[in-house]
Amino acid sequence: MRVVTIKMDEQKKDGLEQQQEQTQQVEVKPAGQFIQMKPFKFIMLMFFTILITAGLTIFALTFGEKKVVEVKVPIERAEFTKLYEAFDMLKGKYYKDIDDEKVVDGAINGMFEALEDPYSDFMVKDEAEQFNSGLSSSFQGIGAEIQERNGFITVVSPIKNSPAEKAGLLPKDIILTVDGKSIQGFSASEAVALIRGEKGTPVKLTVKRGENAQPIEMTIIRDDIPVETVYGEMLDGDIAHIQITSFSEKTGEELEKMLAEYEGKGMKGIVLDLRQNPGGYLDAAVEISNLFVPEGKAIVQVQQKDEEPVITNAIAGKKYNLPVTVLVDNGSASASEILAGALKESFGAKIVGETSFGKGTVQNVTPLKDGSNLKFTTGKWLTPNGNWINEKGIEPDVKVAYPAYASLPILDPTIEMKEGLQSDAVKVAEEMLEVLGYEPGKADGLFDQYTERAVKKLQADNKLEETGILTNETTYALMDALREKMKSEDPQLLKAKELVSDAK
Repeated sequence: MRVVTIKMDEQKKDGLEQQQEQTQQVEVKPAGQFIQMKPFKFIMLMFFTILITAGLTIFALTFGEKKVVEVKVPIERAEFTKLYEAFDMLKGKYYKDIDDEKVVDGAINGMFEALEDPYSDFMVKDEAEQFNSGLSSSFQGIGAEIQERNGFITVVSPIKNSPAEKAGLLPKDIILTVDGKSIQGFSASEAVALIRGEKGTPVKLTVKRGENAQPIEMTIIRDDIPVETVYGEMLDGDIAHIQITSFSEKTGEELEKMLAEYEGKGMKGIVLDLRQNPGGYLDAAVEISNLFVPEGKAIVQVQQKDEEPVITNAIAGKKYNLPVTVLVDNGSASASEILAGALKESFGAKIVGETSFGKGTVQNVTPLKDGSNLKFTTGKWLTPNGNWINEKGIEPDVKVAYPAYASLPILDPTIEMKEGLQSDAVKVAEEMLEVLGYEPGKADGLFDQYTERAVKKLQADNKLEETGILTNETTYALMDALREKMKSEDPQLLKAKELVSDAK
């Protein structure tokens, strides 16, 4: 055993002598050797010894092959304790290395899924870029607004003149698979990432329409989707039929330009067509409402969490004080419903058509540093009279349904239908031919001689080879003819026009 003696200065000598006297009576064995050191040097030596030992221990535990202790980020908020524990457990004990970024993204995705809100979504960088491109002047894809509902990807509305519309995709269609891959449980952003693609490339969708209908397979060729949001035509009686297909940053500007043009041509009334319009920017809906709603009257109310509703009132400016009817259907959502509600309750416009979609919430998109996006609901909007239409929609003043043939399932042009074939698809084709006046005989699902004769008439009218076989170009010609009939005999538009004429 080593004994350390410390040499004291003269001022402490007396104290030392007293201690020696007290210990003389005790027998003490002499130490083998002595190290003499000043107090300050001894204390500093001990300090550095402890510091170096601690440093080496931490280094070994943190960076050694076999970690004994996991060094964790301090947790300041108790609610994240479980999250950190789960991450550390996976990081340390999962049977193979984990992708940290992917696991963290998955955790954030889980937070958003737990909200059970189809309009809130976490988008990784690639998904965020695709989402942002959809708000620009154009993008490449099929041209359909979709959302996740109850674990399924549901079509809100196809964009006017898009490949999706031309292929026959309809609001409330459920997309089951994309190129053979099930997308059940996908977020809207994840589904968009699969459906979009380069112009000219095909995407194969399996679609469910209605409760008991058999799934439909369709192949859609992707194309450039220009975001042209305002279309118009002057109907007889100097009534302007103006269709708004979505609400982008420039929609208000486009509409003002068109209204000024029609005003110069003697416009006496307006049918504002918001059918199949999935929405867009709230500000665009407010801007358009300002063209009609009198100054000072309410356009919309927005209510944030635990706050009173904030009312947006119409401001001064150019006003079109003309008879207006608004067309809506089950594909009219969000900003479309804001505009329809404002014109109904603060301007006195009549709503014609079918009950709208029913989206009464407002979302905010916040970019993160890595390029990902957080899109989440920040509040709800109410009509000028304080009505919340979420999941209820806006009821039309005059309800006019689409004709029954408008909801017929689309036909797969890759299937060949000819005499002797019996199937549900043949029955649908016979119903289409009958609506168009081609007299296919009884619509019983059997492709017989009468069906063949009807198909040959269709082919002759479209300058196609008269084979009597329904496939490829003949199938497309049949569906295009049905769409044109719907457009020319549009009962909703005719009723809206009638109401405007009566109000002039």
